[in-house]
Amino acid sequence: MVKIKTSEEIELMRESALIVSKTLGMLAGEIKPGVTSLYLDKLAEEFIRDHGAKPGFLGMYDFPNTLNMSPNAQVVHGIPNNEPLQDGDIISVDCGALKNEFYGDHAYTFEVGEVAVATKKLLQVTKESLYIGIREFRMGNRVGDVGFAIQNYCESHGYGVVRELVGHGLGKKLHESPEMPNYGKRGRGKKFVEGMVVAIEPMINMGTRRIKQLSDGWTILTADGKPSAHFEHNVALVNGKPELLSTYQYIYDALGIQSDEEAEFRRHEFH
Repeated sequence: MVKIKTSEEIELMRESALIVSKTLGMLAGEIKPGVTSLYLDKLAEEFIRDHGAKPGFLGMYDFPNTLNMSPNAQVVHGIPNNEPLQDGDIISVDCGALKNEFYGDHAYTFEVGEVAVATKKLLQVTKESLYIGIREFRMGNRVGDVGFAIQNYCESHGYGVVRELVGHGLGKKLHESPEMPNYGKRGRGKKFVEGMVVAIEPMINMGTRRIKQLSDGWTILTADGKPSAHFEHNVALVNGKPELLSTYQYIYDALGIQSDEEAEFRRHEFH
């Protein structure tokens, strides 16, 4: 069952999403060679609590931390640890926050120091595919339209689209209906209706789409050891069109990046 949100509930969800956006923005300035993911995890937990929210992932399904931190060949669900980040690494930071009974949940893959050109391209294409997918989240379309658009774009660049992990509906539960795969056929799957809120999150591998899981029961790796990228936004269907509840603007402010990629999906200024 898809849980439709009222406009009031969407505003509450925007609040939760923006706490995650601000947390990622705060972390953007801290991610550099020599820093550990466990240190960043502690910063994120404090920041979320200071903003009147609870870490959304901590303890969920017994996950031990606030952030999923997945460097290099780790796709998602990496557990923060004491290994220092190295120059040339990439790291996906996936964060959740619970406020007013609603979840925010999104992710960004950061560059650590100087990153190889081929890896930068993987990040760029994956992020572009996120917006290509979001554009398809509109009245009259279906789940397969979003998946097809993401898959088509990423595979046209020779990348592997992970099948086993998918985006999802979002609300009072972190994972609601519908599932939002990053692959699919046009015109298939659940129809989009006004008031739906979803997390769209391409997980794209430089090489094979195949994955394996570490014995920790959480960490997902690419089967060939090549890098993987992960970007995620929270999107509501408002007046028949996709509206972003989350933003990367805080990240871009911290890193000095100019971008208007979100402009077409935003009806509101945010502070």
